[in-house]
Amino acid sequence: MVDEKQLRRWLRDARHARRAPRQLIDELRRLPFDDLGFARLDTHRRLRRGLPEVVFGEGKSHEQLFGIIQRLMQHRETVLVTRLDPQVYALLAPRIPKLRYHPLARLAYLPPPSRRAPAGLVAVVTGGTSDLPVAEEAALTLELLGSRVSRVFDVGVAGVHRLLSQLPLLQRARAIVVIAGMEGALASVVAGLVAAPVVAVPTSIGYGASFKGIAALLTMLNSCVPGIAVVNIDNGFGGAYLAHVINRPPSGRR
Repeated sequence: MVDEKQLRRWLRDARHARRAPRQLIDELRRLPFDDLGFARLDTHRRLRRGLPEVVFGEGKSHEQLFGIIQRLMQHRETVLVTRLDPQVYALLAPRIPKLRYHPLARLAYLPPPSRRAPAGLVAVVTGGTSDLPVAEEAALTLELLGSRVSRVFDVGVAGVHRLLSQLPLLQRARAIVVIAGMEGALASVVAGLVAAPVVAVPTSIGYGASFKGIAALLTMLNSCVPGIAVVNIDNGFGGAYLAHVINRPPSGRR
């Protein structure tokens, strides 16, 4: 993987004859993707978007995931695999000893070799404890991408005083990820109290007429409060990614 900082260093090395032009051409030839046969790894994404490619684990075999993770490691890139079945992780773990797994979030990752100070502040808020799998997927994704995270769990509208007790924290956040099932009203309540953008994540939690998250999705989409963006049902990763982009300083600089 190549980011802008690395590309500038290569060009500087070539200009000062510390790197042969042929070496630079060989490096650039791998862009914009690395063809593994069963997958085309986007080695250009960090340079283009400022963030690496993240791997969706569901539906991939452990051999395919092993090949992708191994190639990411060779490129010294962030390794983050979402929606990973624990049985698949059990097959990967002996072959990649440093790979960590969060069973609640179904998320696997390699701890970054060097940790920068996390940027800004993103609050991850849930309506109830049943929303925690999606919330942890969001919170861990944010932390691995480099955002500072505060978890505010089980503050749904059935007892809104629980949410109000966290208002000073919420008002300090640069972005807020609100994760709720049932009727999904929590996103509107939060957005009406804060200046920061709210990323709403509907979950599939609820009884029959919630239609596995469709009711919460429609409530969030129909909110009368401006400043809310809505992602797909149970998509903690998507909500976290958007919140991180909002939270990080311009051009990724801290």
